[in-house]
Order: sequence, then C-alpha cells, then structure tokens
Amino acid sequence: MTQQWLVFAAVAAIVLVLGALVSAGTAASMVTFVFGDSLAEVGNNNHLQYSLARSDYPWYGIDFTGKKATGRFTNGRTIGDILSEKLGISSPPPYLSLSQNDDAVLQGVNYASGGAGILNETGQYFIQRLTFDDQINYFKKTKERIRAKIGEAAANKLCNEATYFVGIGSNDYVNNFLQPFLADGQQYTHDEFVELLVSTLEQQFSRLYQLGARKILYHGLGPLGCIPSQRVKSKTGQCLKRVNGWVMEFNSKVQKLIITLNKRLPNAHMMFADTYPAVLDLIDNPKAYGFKVGNTSCCNVDTSIGGLCLPNSKLCKERKDYVFWDAFHPSDAANEVLAQKLFDSLSSSVSAPPSLPPKPL
Repeated sequence: MTQQWLVFAAVAAIVLVLGALVSAGTAASMVTFVFGDSLAEVGNNNHLQYSLARSDYPWYGIDFTGKKATGRFTNGRTIGDILSEKLGISSPPPYLSLSQNDDAVLQGVNYASGGAGILNETGQYFIQRLTFDDQINYFKKTKERIRAKIGEAAANKLCNEATYFVGIGSNDYVNNFLQPFLADGQQYTHDEFVELLVSTLEQQFSRLYQLGARKILYHGLGPLGCIPSQRVKSKTGQCLKRVNGWVMEFNSKVQKLIITLNKRLPNAHMMFADTYPAVLDLIDNPKAYGFKVGNTSCCNVDTSIGGLCLPNSKLCKERKDYVFWDAFHPSDAANEVLAQKLFDSLSSSVSAPPSLPPKPL
C-alpha cells in the first residue's frame, strides 16, 4: 500500500468521525466520553479529598450557570461544554459524582482530572488526581455498568458508536518535564521524553480500543510556551520558543501515531485536532477576536509557583477582555472562540466534497 493511499485512508477515517460529531440527525443520541486534564475537567477532583489540583474556589464559575464553582478550571465553560451545546447534547457529568447505578452512564461520562498526565508520575505533587491510566480504568468500570444495564451486545454497540474526546499531555510538560526539581526533567533529554510520552500514549489508545473505543478525537497541545505561567520565566515576558518547539514536535509525533493506529486497528477512526495554530493566533492577535489582553491573566496570578485564581486574587474589571483566566487556563470568552474554531473546522471538513483517492504509484 502506498504512502499516499495511507494518507487518504486516514483522512477518510477522520471524515467518518467528523460526520458523527456534526450530524444533526445523530446529535440527540450521541454518546461522548471525555478524558483529559484541567482544560476538560468538570468536577472530578472535587471528590478527591486530598487533591491539591482543585478549582472549587469562589471566583471559578463566576460566569457559569449559577455563578458557583463547579470544579471547572475557568470562570465559566470549558471548550467541551461549549462543543456539547453546539452539538445539542448535555455536557457529560464527572465520573466521581455518579452513583453505582446511575443511568447517566448511558449518555456519556467525563473522567478528566486537573493535574493529570499521560505519565503516571506527572502531577504527583498534587497528591490526588486521576492519571490517564486511572481514567481508562474508570471507563472499563463504566462499560461494566453499562453491560449490566443493557446487556453485552448493546453495551459493545454503544461503546463502538460513542465519540471519545481526549485532551491530555500539557501537564506532562508544565507539571513534570519543565519543573527542575522533578526527576523526569533531569533523567531524560527531550527526545527521550517525547518518545516516552508517545509510546505510552500508544499503549493507552490501544487499551481504549480494546475496551470498545473506535472514534477518538485527540486535541493536540497548544503553545505552552505562551501561557502566563511560562512567560514569567522570560526576562522580557515573551513566549518561550524552546517550549513551543517541543510542543510542536510532540504534536507531530502524535499525528503520525494516530495515522499508524488507524492503519493497524480494524475500524479505528481516530483524529488529531491541531489546536496549536488557533490558540497561538488568539494569544498573538487578541484584538482580532475582541480581546484586549493575550499575555497575562485576568486574575493577575502570573507566577512560576501556584497560578490559580484564589479567593484573595484581584480580578480584572472586564473578564471578556482577557484570553487567560489564570496562569494556565483560558477564560470562558476565549474558550468560546476556540470551540467555535474547532466546530467550524469539523463542519467544513465534513461538508467539503470528497476527493478521489490517488492512483497507486
């Protein structure tokens, strides 16, 4: 099989995933399972008694329905929340909030956890968090609950047809490799570290596949060198080019991994969503999107230690003017822009006329 044909096959698989995402006819019955870190969390860590990766502080959720903190690491909605709204479905609830017999598992679950990483050692100083491996273990338990409710054949069908959103890897840099006092940053060169990340991710994707996942949408990493917590390490407050270079290398390798998995695993329809350019453009050109500030946080917590919007933090006057809510996470307004960009890219990909496969060389 030629390389061109492999690329076409991967694109065809992606279009199938996108069709499921944006098809109005299937939105009402669409089941979604969400895996990730604080960018996707909706409250799991609130149920971990000793976790230091929490956002149940008063300012979080100030622009969310009810104006109370829900465990989301922003002032309002996550990108996942907004995409769910656009798809006409409910945002899946946090796994740890559900009872053993809760029927909500039949509509999807959110396993994301602040501080989580691809590697199990990532974020250890938060004491408690659900690593990606932990989240996959909980998905296995979810499938067992679904099987008990509707039978094995129906459970397999539900899991095969569900869509899996995965957004993880940022903490493996921010709360692991880039921290000078942690072992991985000392033990590995970046080439070695990125190979470790990708090989671990391969095992995790393969395990999800074995548990029934077929349609997986992986969100690539954004320009981590430009988030406020990294900018403070620059004497001039500029983006850290080396960090952004590492992120782009990671994204490139994961893209290749996904193409390989789509080839190797029967009926696998995995997609890499490259969010890096959109996030970088938003940060570099905030005024083009209606923002005024793209380099510092609304909460004024740009420090190399901490960086969350604690009760004593001083808020900016206009939250919609800021791309960043705290030193790590986008604001609700920024998430709205990014979710719309992602949704538009999915829609245009699906509506574009299919091209004929290239002739074998």
